Amino acid sequence: MSVQGVNEPTAPGDGRPEVPPTGGEGPADDKQPSQHGYHHPAAGWGAAKSVTRVLLKERALVDGPRAIFKMNHENGGFDCPGCAWPDDTKGLKLDICENGIKHVTWEMTPKRVTREFFAAHTVTELSTWTDFALEDQGRLTEPMVYDPGTDHYVPISWQAAFDLVGRELRALDSPHEASFYTSGRLGNEATFLYQLMAREFGTNNLPDCSNMCHEASGRALQAALGTGKGTADLKDWESAEALFIMGVNAASNAPRMLTALADAYRRGAQIVHVNPLIEAAATRTIVPHEITDMALFKSTRTGTLNLQVRSGGDMALMRGIAKAVLEQSAGDPRALDREFIERYTHGFAEYRALCEATPWEELERQSGLTRSDILRAAAVYSRSDRTLISWCLGVSQHEHGVDTVREIVNVLLLRGNLGREGAGPSPVRGHSNVQGNRTCGIDHRPAEAFLDRLGAVCGIDPPREHGMDTVGTIAAMHEGKVKVFVGMGGNFALAAPDTPYTARGLAKCALTVQVSTKLNRSHLVHGEQALILPCLGRTEKDEQRRGLQATSVEDSMSMVHLSVGMKRPASSHLLSEPAIIAGMARAALPGSATPWEHYVEDYDRIRDTMAQVLDGFEDFNRRVRLPLGFRIRQPARELVFFTPSGRAEFSSAPLPDVVPPDGMLVLQTMRSHDQWNTTIYSDDDRYRGVKNLRTLVLMNPADMRARDIGPGTLVDITATAKDGSRRALTGYRALPYDMPRGCAAGYMPEMNVLIAANDYSSQSDQPLMKNVKVAIGPTR
Repeated sequence: MSVQGVNEPTAPGDGRPEVPPTGGEGPADDKQPSQHGYHHPAAGWGAAKSVTRVLLKERALVDGPRAIFKMNHENGGFDCPGCAWPDDTKGLKLDICENGIKHVTWEMTPKRVTREFFAAHTVTELSTWTDFALEDQGRLTEPMVYDPGTDHYVPISWQAAFDLVGRELRALDSPHEASFYTSGRLGNEATFLYQLMAREFGTNNLPDCSNMCHEASGRALQAALGTGKGTADLKDWESAEALFIMGVNAASNAPRMLTALADAYRRGAQIVHVNPLIEAAATRTIVPHEITDMALFKSTRTGTLNLQVRSGGDMALMRGIAKAVLEQSAGDPRALDREFIERYTHGFAEYRALCEATPWEELERQSGLTRSDILRAAAVYSRSDRTLISWCLGVSQHEHGVDTVREIVNVLLLRGNLGREGAGPSPVRGHSNVQGNRTCGIDHRPAEAFLDRLGAVCGIDPPREHGMDTVGTIAAMHEGKVKVFVGMGGNFALAAPDTPYTARGLAKCALTVQVSTKLNRSHLVHGEQALILPCLGRTEKDEQRRGLQATSVEDSMSMVHLSVGMKRPASSHLLSEPAIIAGMARAALPGSATPWEHYVEDYDRIRDTMAQVLDGFEDFNRRVRLPLGFRIRQPARELVFFTPSGRAEFSSAPLPDVVPPDGMLVLQTMRSHDQWNTTIYSDDDRYRGVKNLRTLVLMNPADMRARDIGPGTLVDITATAKDGSRRALTGYRALPYDMPRGCAAGYMPEMNVLIAANDYSSQSDQPLMKNVKVAIGPTR
């Protein structure tokens, strides 16, 4: 497999930094790639077997089981560092999943990356390793600085590292020449300190992983309801009569959702899955903590209807449901909640006219579904008095992602599915505290009211102009406008689009700082100067001057709770994320009146300040210690809307054309089952029946035949960006898969190279990771 640029200025070459293909362990000589159908329940014994194998491989037979009984529990437990699904509300003793255990044991590995390791390997050599091999070396143990003379990372003291950061930041001509990135792993207290440091320094350049994932959801919900979050909570999932699950691969990305889906089916709820691929979570499951079902191999269905929309066709489906409900209302006044619409919404007449004017033929063409399919979904919706609609990146990572989420809200408003039990919008956040990051201030477009309170409480004068998001930061690196990049967690070089272009941008920086737990690609595509600053993991004890500390996190349904590590740190040289942020802040802002050291001594002090700045965090320290913590107040849930009209806003956006041009396919990038974000555990994808292979593309069998591509044929994939530029992957293996014609799918981060840095949504600025226009043909 290779990466090529075709008539395209950002292609690798000319001696510039290039990111090699990522991947898992790689197939051994006796392990050839294979594909087979997966017909088993999600989770169940397959998950149990996988967990056992992981515990053995990571030598975690003692710590692993201990962690299982401490994860996602109140009274001293730690929050799973994986997905953001809420903790069980009914006292479940094993509120865990296969991917959560993988994530935790990956963090608790006994392997260590020491100074001796860095002395033995140059950065040039490490750059040839796979990403699996890099992370598989284990936990980072002490701060390191890049030595360009020897091409090695060498040890540096914490104070010297902070001094280097401070020197480079103070030397900038403008604070806007720095960018402060964060992934979803950061706890709320560290998040608050991080944004405070950036704003006291003078910039709103706070890009985050939401810029690439759910930015569309936040902007759409803010415009429609006056809140950037969903309104439903776990109790609503437990009482909904109908659930629509859109663009979600729950069995891999939010496996604990399987419990909610199985419970919903058993109580008679209708469960509609909307996705180009029929994923394992849309069929049936055996939930591992249901011991009797495990013993009897008894599975439970997790869906009642599967609708395979074309990629990007979700908006057409939602409008079709709305059109059907409106047509039904002509003979059945109960089809609409007219009282709700008249009392709480704005723009209904315009939306109704738009639906009536949209022909069924166009809805069928754009959704990839038949009118009969759409009417079946509409019947489920119209018969339910309590409907919840949930979605993930399959909806948001499109040019029209904002419009699609607003269309989802339109459908909910028609029958008053807001502000009542068992109803509402419910986006599925992918990373443990990504929603908390935004709540606690990581936002390049902060609200004026938030800045006013931050300034008054913290005694700073925060900047008012909008900062740069992820896409803007990458472009600014290339233009020399961002010279210092600080990455607080994550693996920016692989997570961002146009991987070689992003790598070259990082290389142009005067300083790159990566706060991490493990070695990854972002440490190797670095600036002129580079620091690796190792931090504590979620599972580890955080001891500060005033004792053991707890951090808080917010799940995807606005519950905030405490997390307390259980394990001795991987190294005595590790610092907590709040301590690292405070060290950088003190060095960069030597005259600061902010009590950085005082905050780090006791995180309760950070929470006391947060309580004065953040809406919904009043009495923070007391409420977060309640059983299961507390839920942040959602005005829209109470039918209070902070919109210009003071009501929930119907949207009347035109229907986009998502049908690919002749000869082209729409490619969506996705994760395999055996990976978490950019961390890849192996080359297997159990639920899709793939073994020993990641360099693949899944295609509709008819599309393969039309291109003279047989199962397993090596193919070239060429993407064409909005500006006409092209980039290509060669030598990928094409595999047939049940999906609509005109669609294709493959794994990120390998396929991120196909997504141009300037190929992003004009509505949300999100990279179009589920809407890549490609041509695919046999490798020549």
